[in-house]
Amino acid sequence: MSHRFVSALRTAMIVVAPLAAPLAVAALAPAAQAQSVTSPARAIAVGLGRGELITLPSRMADVFVADEKIADVQVKSTNQLYVFGKGPGETTVYASDAKGNVIWSANVRVGTNIDSIDQMLHLAMPDAKVQTATMNNTVLLTGTVGAPEDAAEAERLVKAFVGEKMQVISRLKMATPLQVMLQVRIAEVSRTLTRAIGMNWATADATSGFKFGVGQGNAFTQYVAGGPLLAGGNVAMNATTTVVNSATTGTRLVGNGKLFGMDVLGALDLGETIGLSNTLAEPNLTALSGETAEFLAGGEFPIPLSQGLGTTSIEYKKYGVSLSYTPTVLANGRISLRVRPEVSELTTDGAITLSGFSIPALKVRRAETTVELGSGQSFMIAGLLSNSAQNTITKLPGAGDLPILGSLFRSTSFKKGETELVIVVTPYLVNPVDAKDIKLPTDGFRAADAVQQLLGNQETVPSKGEGRPMPTEREGTVQGGPAPKVGDASGAQPEKNKQAKADTKPGFNL
Repeated sequence: MSHRFVSALRTAMIVVAPLAAPLAVAALAPAAQAQSVTSPARAIAVGLGRGELITLPSRMADVFVADEKIADVQVKSTNQLYVFGKGPGETTVYASDAKGNVIWSANVRVGTNIDSIDQMLHLAMPDAKVQTATMNNTVLLTGTVGAPEDAAEAERLVKAFVGEKMQVISRLKMATPLQVMLQVRIAEVSRTLTRAIGMNWATADATSGFKFGVGQGNAFTQYVAGGPLLAGGNVAMNATTTVVNSATTGTRLVGNGKLFGMDVLGALDLGETIGLSNTLAEPNLTALSGETAEFLAGGEFPIPLSQGLGTTSIEYKKYGVSLSYTPTVLANGRISLRVRPEVSELTTDGAITLSGFSIPALKVRRAETTVELGSGQSFMIAGLLSNSAQNTITKLPGAGDLPILGSLFRSTSFKKGETELVIVVTPYLVNPVDAKDIKLPTDGFRAADAVQQLLGNQETVPSKGEGRPMPTEREGTVQGGPAPKVGDASGAQPEKNKQAKADTKPGFNL
């Protein structure tokens, strides 16, 4: 602590000391018993290298400064002192009279000159409305700026101005709400292969009425003289004609005739199915920063629900291409995305029948995650490479293992599937455009007249025109790539990385 005595008061105290001695001795005992704590009565803020002149209500005798490295005082007279800042921080100053009574006290906060920061920001960013406030070793930035990169620039300038000892907190907001357009690409290639071999045969003796059959393939109806015969799940009721059902998959070879005086009917099922499917969905959706947007292109299918007492209600479930996301533009211009894309379609695989209603199943490709990237940058948020194989043999125990003849008592099926799925998201910081600059898919459509349909077999006649515009990005961004002023986590990619990307191949070739 700094303990200063004003020279003028020191002389006065020496003169009155003999007179005040009896009173001091008499008051010693009560003073020793009573203790009091005095807190600073006010708070003042001064800049580095600046100060304030304080006028006291009465004459002072002592001045105390808690930390001389932060602030110091100069005594001008018994009623005035000058407080000035020496370093960033906070300290306490007390002034007391000759009796020890505190006549003035304050918490002194010393920080960088606020006026100088404001002047610096005004010169560097004249269009921004930024206010500053300091507290201890912290500088708080508030106000509005035009773009996220302006907020990052203001924070960088203030940090360079105040030095490393000061902490800068930015609470700057955008003057115009930022809008983010999200482009999602869902690409899937799927290939399936199915092979099936089955054998059905049946025989009957018209004289004795003996009937016998083995069904391993698809069901068929056959000629049997004198009555029905079960074979492959169907019953033949016609005794005068022979009807063979077509195979569900592949080709059916059928033979019918008499062998050893018995009616014989046989069918060999040979089936092979090869399927190839390609799915590409590219939903686009725009939303304000911090808001949630949803998109659905598809439909709804009914699901019956039992309510008891024989009543049934209908609930609808959505399917198709859907997208839901919440973008948040960060101070450095990067975009944080909470995204949930989905592609679903109706399928008979897994379908059920409930209360007479046929309820289809859904084939769903869905992803939900949170990522951070710059405007125009792409991120593969999900990927799947699946390869499955299934081989099934159905046979009559014992007889199906016999050489050559065993093939009459068994059937074989083989199924293989390969799937590759990729989901890629690309956000853009966008601005609205004039209505005249927007081109619609229907702008190039013109229906063909009767003569064109008759002569040219044309359903539509496309009109000449330019293609639809790409997203209109905010000023300073580069189409198809990250913006120069937006924080780029990856930076320039080495040439070898670009070559490696070009050599990338899917998991299987079609």
